[in-house]
This record gives sequence, C-alpha cells and structure tokens, in this order.
Amino acid sequence: MNILDTYKAANKALLHNKARTALTMLGVIIGVFAVAMMVSLGRGAQNYITDQFEELGSNLIFVTPGANVGFGRDPAESYSRNKLEEKHVDLIKTYAKDYIKYVDAYVNTGTTARYKTNSYYASVIGGGNDTQYIYNYKIDNGRFFTPAEVRGKKRVVILGPIVVDELFSGINPNGKKIKLGDDTYKVIGTFEEKGKNFDQGVIVPYTAAQNTFGVKNLTGISIKAKDENEIDTTIKQVEKAMLRDLKTDDFTVLSQQEILGSIQNILKILTTAIGGIAAISLLVGGIGIMNIMLVSVTERTREIGLRKAVGATPNQIAAQFLTESVLISLGGGLIGLALGYAGTFAIQGFIRAEIPWWAVVLAFGFSAGVGILFGTYPAVKASKKDPIESLRYE
Repeated sequence: MNILDTYKAANKALLHNKARTALTMLGVIIGVFAVAMMVSLGRGAQNYITDQFEELGSNLIFVTPGANVGFGRDPAESYSRNKLEEKHVDLIKTYAKDYIKYVDAYVNTGTTARYKTNSYYASVIGGGNDTQYIYNYKIDNGRFFTPAEVRGKKRVVILGPIVVDELFSGINPNGKKIKLGDDTYKVIGTFEEKGKNFDQGVIVPYTAAQNTFGVKNLTGISIKAKDENEIDTTIKQVEKAMLRDLKTDDFTVLSQQEILGSIQNILKILTTAIGGIAAISLLVGGIGIMNIMLVSVTERTREIGLRKAVGATPNQIAAQFLTESVLISLGGGLIGLALGYAGTFAIQGFIRAEIPWWAVVLAFGFSAGVGILFGTYPAVKASKKDPIESLRYE
C-alpha cells in the first residue's frame, strides 16, 4: 500500500463521517484563526506606530523630565519632579544651534472642546511657533499662531480634521470661538489630515495652555536636528546645553528612533505572549482530534481486523489513522488561516494589519505537529489490535 493509496483510504474514511470530521476540525480552525488574528493585530499596531513616526521624520529629538526615560519607569515619578522650563529651550537654541534646525517647548493634555451644543474630547497640544515645522503640520485653512501670540499667551487655536467634523459639521470654523476647559479660544486655522493620533487634537500656544490648565512646567522640549546622520552628536550637544542648568537625573534626551524601538519591542513581546495564549486552543483542538480518533479506532475494529486478515501490516494500519489525523489538522489549519486572512482584510480599513509569511509557516507547521502528536497514540493502538479478536468484535 503506497502513500497515494493511504491518502485515498484516509480521505474516504473522513468523508464517510463529514459532520464528525467538521466538528473535529473546529478546534484547530479556532486555534489557527486566533493565532493568525493576534499576529495580524500585533503587526497592525506596529505598522500604525511606525507610520506615525515616519510621518514626522527621522530627525526628531525629545527632551523629557526625569532620568532614564523608558517604558520601565513610572512616568508619574518623573513628572512629579519636572524641572523643564522655557529657559531650557533658550539654552538649547544658544548652545546647540549648530546642530538643530528647530526647537520648541510643548505642553500636552486633554480636554473637552465645545462649540455651542457640540462637544468632543480632544488632545491639546501646546506648542510654540516652530511646532508646525517640527511636526510637519500643513495648514489648509487659516494660519498658524505667531511668536507674538505665544509670548502674549493669546487664546488662539488650530483644529485637527476630526475636531472640525465633530464640532462644526461643514461650517467654516475660522473666526469662531470654542471652549477649552473654562477658557474661550478663537479658531484661527485648521490643519490637513495627518493620522488619527494627530487629527483628533487641537494646537494652542503652550503659554496659553499653561494658563488654562494650570500647568507650571513643560511636558517636554521637541527638537528637529539639521542632519539625521548626526543624531547622536546632536543629542550630546543638547545634553551639554541642558547640563548648564540641570543635573543628569533631571532630564533625558531621546531620539525618535529610540522611542520607536522601545515601543516596537514591547509590542513584539505582547504579540508573542497573546499569540502563545491563543495557541493553547490548538492544543485543545489536538485533544479533540485524539478523542475522535480513539472513538474511530473502536468503531472500526472489525475493519481493522479484516484488513489485517487480508494482508495489511501494522505499519499500514497506523499510517492510515495517522494520515487521517494529519488531514483533519491541516484541513482545519487551512480553513483557520483563510478566516484569518478574511479577518485581516476586514480590519485593514482601520489599521494596516497583515499576516507575515512566518505566521503562515508556523500555523501549518503547528497544525501538522498537532495532527502527528495527537494522532500517534490512536494510530499505534489501531496497529496493535489482534486481527482475530478484531473480527469477533461486535
């Protein structure tokens, strides 16, 4: 009995009990689908964050309060001893001017923006005049605020596309007044779409944001370097400038690439962990395969005895049952993967999700492994049955 004959016999046996075969596949289908979707969502999150950072450019540098900035520290601890002030922006402008193109203070918070009866919870970006160049904002209606408006703490605001839609619904917002916190701000412009993370925000002078929201210190300082190939040198110059007034533990200077790398590492770990949890359902599916195959061995005892009586070897019997198990597992894996691709396609309108090639290989490899692992015992049990006893089985 060659491989083709074994496959045909196994396939015929599975098709003889279509409903049971489909139900047995279900556990593997769910497991592969869950793993594929978790990996897809994880990659989508990584792509989304990468796209947002690339939109800003690769030559951004940030100064944040506290030492050893990263995702292992407590942000509240760093900001509780925040010492960043306007004078530090001036220090960078003076002592790192040969390496920087733009530098500006920023104050970040969030509040409900209101216009008449409409309201929307928006992120508030408090910045200076250079903010538009550092973050590549493109004004499509109106203008950006001036240095004089920043110095004068003027309550003027530039709206993101989502905020415009939520508050004004087709009305030109320029010249209108909205409420941010307890203060009234005049709309002087709107900016082009830049990604949801930005589009749901409003930009105001950081001096006005400090007054409105009672913020004493800066959230941070953003810098655009002149040469993206000299980021490390620029960071050292910025650190030297900051050390003229602060201690090493009072601030951290980070490049955008360092921040992106930290976020991506965390997402990779989370994706792997969640994918591993989802893979547990594959083991449950494998146990289901083993149970059904054991039932099948019992039901087909007379068939096994008859085949052995006409010359089938134990290895041929084992091969058929093992092939049945692998076919169930691989079939479930294929369907699960197809559903995973369908789910990925469905969410691509919201996030740039994708299933990498290694996930496909892993899904099929794991499916085959489950079939072999949980199909071996029933196959061995079938091969060891005594032909005479099997023929007598009722």
